[in-house]
Amino acid sequence: MCGIAGVWGTSEETLVLQMMDLLVHRGPDDAGTYSNSEGTIGHRRLAIMDPSGGRQPIKRHDSTCAIAANGEIYNFPQLRAELASRHEFLTASDSESALHLYHDAGIDVASQLSGMFAFAIADGKNLYVARDPVGIKPLYYGQRGQTLVFASELKAIVDYAVEVREFPPGTWFHSRHGFHRYYDVPNDSPTHDSLSAHLQRVRSGLEEAVAKRLMSDVPVGAFLSGGLDSSLIAALARPHVDELHTFSVGIEGSRDIEAAQLVARHLDTVHHEYLFTPDEVLAVLPDVIYHLESFDQDLVRSAVPCYLVSRLASQFVKVILTGEGADELFAGYDYYRELDCPQQLHRELRRSVCSLHNINLQRVDRLTMAHSIEGRVPFLDVALIQVAQAIPPGLKLFADDRGNVVEKWILRKAFEDLLPSEIIWRDKEQFDEGSGATDFLSDIVSRWMTTSEARRYANSCRSSRLRSHEESVYHKLLVEAFPNPDGVLRNVARWIERPGLNSVIQN
Repeated sequence: MCGIAGVWGTSEETLVLQMMDLLVHRGPDDAGTYSNSEGTIGHRRLAIMDPSGGRQPIKRHDSTCAIAANGEIYNFPQLRAELASRHEFLTASDSESALHLYHDAGIDVASQLSGMFAFAIADGKNLYVARDPVGIKPLYYGQRGQTLVFASELKAIVDYAVEVREFPPGTWFHSRHGFHRYYDVPNDSPTHDSLSAHLQRVRSGLEEAVAKRLMSDVPVGAFLSGGLDSSLIAALARPHVDELHTFSVGIEGSRDIEAAQLVARHLDTVHHEYLFTPDEVLAVLPDVIYHLESFDQDLVRSAVPCYLVSRLASQFVKVILTGEGADELFAGYDYYRELDCPQQLHRELRRSVCSLHNINLQRVDRLTMAHSIEGRVPFLDVALIQVAQAIPPGLKLFADDRGNVVEKWILRKAFEDLLPSEIIWRDKEQFDEGSGATDFLSDIVSRWMTTSEARRYANSCRSSRLRSHEESVYHKLLVEAFPNPDGVLRNVARWIERPGLNSVIQN
């Protein structure tokens, strides 16, 4: 939901308006600013909660305190019930609860919120900025002389600030107190409770996480690739939604399309699918990379179907549920099998969750918001992360009596009665693989650049450590998308480092 931008140290409202113009896709429904002598905060609105009355920035009626927020506060109903006895609410927006809670709790407000968010509060001469625990909602900041500049996306800030950085997840900033981390992914050892206890906590934890994320005053749908993660989310949402719209994309005959059809029939959803072609991928790729703000090969590959399914969903809903986070919590990727011992797997899974904010979560946020819809990720509920981190690794990557290793075993086991067995026990496929995107992406990019051109290009930008012909094309498209690309390039994260492009080509 929405995009924010701001400056602090000077009240350059014109600059904030210029940044907001680059965030229209995040909030096409409305725009607003709040200024005082110290600075300006701005907001582009995607109207989800209180569509008619929740215009931002929201100002307290009795003070010079105002908030501009991106995201959703899922414990808003409980907070409002408690805060209403002491504060006058002017809207039915969930964001207003954070404003009044800040009045009571001060800098500790972020730690008391359950949700996905990045928000700024102008409080007289002070500025308070916070980002959600795992970084579901994005935020970047930089300097413009002595002025602090911040915005939801890199494209809105790199032309106006230097030393642009990602605002850390699980962190708040106060203009008098600086940065402070209020949340870390649990780093405890697994607990050795009974299998039934772990299964019960996984099931109830995900059920509660999905139900919480159905909070909306506009239609909610679900991505449905036909894989385990998205199918579970759709299955748990279905009893709460009279007509659940589900969405899938792929090439004709792709495995995802067929599996999604099976799940949609089983759940009786209003299902929509879109079949894309190589020529269409060629046409949308520059736009995908512009919105993604990355050239990482793995991320771009999964971003293409995400862009197309978001475009499809935007015709019917404003809020979408997605399955991101399950692989990192429950050991869904193939490379986890290569780790030496359970302790190493446990550590790597925690590292994976900690790394999501500028990789897969960046993809989900950017590509949904490119089409003005909001992606919600139930698997990354803080309470469910706690549950998952307490599970012994051997119950996630499980070896049966015949030596077969099943990824996400405990997640499958916890819900094996909910979906057809061929879905519950379907082999893991990444979004780009199941949709069929990887089948032709590497061939498509050769239309932009020959192998020898790719080698020369990689040599000209060695600091980016380009690792394939394909990635060289993505890098070039990213550079061409921005007048000043250096700030964007410096913020590109990499999932797994691999050999450089030259060694790949020469071998």
